[in-house]
Amino acid sequence: MNRGAAHADGEGFAAEFDRIEAAVDAGATDLRALGFWRLLAQVKADRALAAHWAEQAGRIDRKAFEQGVRVRFPVWLGNLVLLLGVVVAAVAVGVALATDSETGAGLALLFAALTWSAAVHSPTHWLVGRMIGLRFVSYFFRSPVPPVPGLKIDYATYLRASPESRAWMHASGAIASKAAPLVALTFWPATVAPAWAAWGLVGYGALLITTDVFISTKKSDWKRFRRELRIARRQASNR
Repeated sequence: MNRGAAHADGEGFAAEFDRIEAAVDAGATDLRALGFWRLLAQVKADRALAAHWAEQAGRIDRKAFEQGVRVRFPVWLGNLVLLLGVVVAAVAVGVALATDSETGAGLALLFAALTWSAAVHSPTHWLVGRMIGLRFVSYFFRSPVPPVPGLKIDYATYLRASPESRAWMHASGAIASKAAPLVALTFWPATVAPAWAAWGLVGYGALLITTDVFISTKKSDWKRFRRELRIARRQASNR
């Protein structure tokens, strides 16, 4: 039995989704102001409802995104550019291992850590997302200065995935970014880089973790991680 279909109209979801979609078609892009995310919070509490409304919710989300974000890039292109960043960082580590300059080796390791941390975040989301059945719409810039890349999820596939898997998809990018300085640090003993380079890598890693604790848990990946685990508990209690 399609429980989503059985309960959807009784909760008034059909009228609300239609109202929001009509507003988006008319040019509105602020989904929060339209009540879209409040509606989604109710739908996501029941896995059958989430699956039932996935297609229309995904369509609304994509329309609002594409109307509000004009500069977008294909997913393959964004992944390619960021993976090139990963390769450049690996070359920097090679330089650090080969050079006899202490300062050069230290700077090369720091450069590798910074580049890896920025470059692995979104591709890791993409990889884990694809493993759990998610599709992605495009890359975009979440902020112009500095140009931080964002990866837009196809929300229909997002709603069809389990909240536990969605939670770990959100966590994956954050974990990969925090691991980058530690990976660079493992090469330090094999180089002539001075102690300040090692402490710089440790400090950068600590800064990233501190940022996660005080910012990401309120605004970014770890907030979404915790949200999806709460949804998983709500779904379990509704069975």
